[in-house]
Amino acid sequence: MLIQSDFIDLDTPTGVMRTYIHRPNSNGQFPVILFYSEIFQQTGPIERAAKIIASHGYAVLVPEVFHELNPIGTILEYDDAGREKGNADKAAKDVHGYDSDNQAMVDWVKTQPWFNGHIGAMGFCIGGHLAFRAALNSAVEATACFYATDLHTDTIPNKPGQHSMERLADIKGELLMIWGKQDSHIPTDKRVEIHNKLLATNITFSWHEFNAQHAFMRDEGERYDAETAILCYQLSLRMFARKLFN
Repeated sequence: MLIQSDFIDLDTPTGVMRTYIHRPNSNGQFPVILFYSEIFQQTGPIERAAKIIASHGYAVLVPEVFHELNPIGTILEYDDAGREKGNADKAAKDVHGYDSDNQAMVDWVKTQPWFNGHIGAMGFCIGGHLAFRAALNSAVEATACFYATDLHTDTIPNKPGQHSMERLADIKGELLMIWGKQDSHIPTDKRVEIHNKLLATNITFSWHEFNAQHAFMRDEGERYDAETAILCYQLSLRMFARKLFN
């Protein structure tokens, strides 16, 4: 399926947020996927991943997750300087800022003639956490979280009772949790901790662990695992098709 790409600058309570839009280049109405990047924002690998999802019949929105802290259009490099800046941004932005970002996107898509009324979320790395955070929004019906960082830490600033793992009762949609067993960012004991907390809820979720490293979805660099990436796209697309096209 051919796609088209554009962007919109959305007003949020914390400033203007550039949001990239990739959607089918055809008439009709489509489900929306809120797609959250790594700390580097919309890099080449993130844009290509968004386009893969869009080509299956979805309108994919990619927000600049640290829009308050960088000029519009900022893309960080996959190098030491980029990681240092991205991690500093992650430690500087309060979790409530992501909630208002999510609501701004939800409100905007509801005004679009190509929107079919159903919203999902997806993300890699911190984006996996931000997709998980988006699932707290009642409009989000299905969420795919890839190696979601900092669900087990307090790295992302939050107020008492507002940590993402303290808000599980607000998740009403389905979760797909995907991890790499060789991911040093989320060690085994912390994955077990997250899994057990989810098991103690009534959330509908599936849990998949692969023999892969952190960032195995990123289609450049030595950690990219194309075979596993394809399997994980298929898992995500099957859930989205089941939940967002009815």
